[in-house]
Amino acid sequence: MAEWIKSNKLYFFGGALAMCALLYYLFIPPQETEALPEIDQAALAEREDSVPKSLEDEAPADGQPQVIIVDVKGAVKKPGVYNATEGDRVIDVLKKAGGLMENADRNQINFALRVSDELVIYIPEEGEGLFETNGAEGTTSISVQQNDGRINLNKATEAELQTLPGIGPSKAAAILEHRETNGPFKAIEDLKLIAGIGDKTFEKLKERIKVK
Repeated sequence: MAEWIKSNKLYFFGGALAMCALLYYLFIPPQETEALPEIDQAALAEREDSVPKSLEDEAPADGQPQVIIVDVKGAVKKPGVYNATEGDRVIDVLKKAGGLMENADRNQINFALRVSDELVIYIPEEGEGLFETNGAEGTTSISVQQNDGRINLNKATEAELQTLPGIGPSKAAAILEHRETNGPFKAIEDLKLIAGIGDKTFEKLKERIKVK
């Protein structure tokens, strides 16, 4: 037997190793692997719902256009007080008032003017001439437009000034303040006295403004 082992020792040790390996897997239990935590699907869905899918989801609820009140008078079919939406123009409000009368002087009205809260829109009849507001506190009126289509810096309302290129609410308010403090503009070049209105802005405005 000893002689046989010596002559076949490679086979003997190989078989012994195989036997040990077999016994190891048969009698030693496999090591338990750590279980992965179960995913809470409800919590995951809640987190997904809380993430805005676009910038529109973050828009505030009060971002809707503001409702404003406009008084329409003169040569319109249905004079009265009408609700308008911020951004509406004179022509939009006149449609609500039933449109113009046949004798309305269309050449004096800026139909593209954006309306503002407490605005008085007066439509003159042909031959009536320019409309002048009664100056009631808390109200304003549309300055009717001359046939040349230019804005009069000494008569224009804040809403009318904002129809000019490069003139927003702050600059329009500054123009009105300058007019009230220093009196009427003597020349259109005086507009450059307003902070924020330089040569480039004035070049865009000079063909659309006047002082008389």
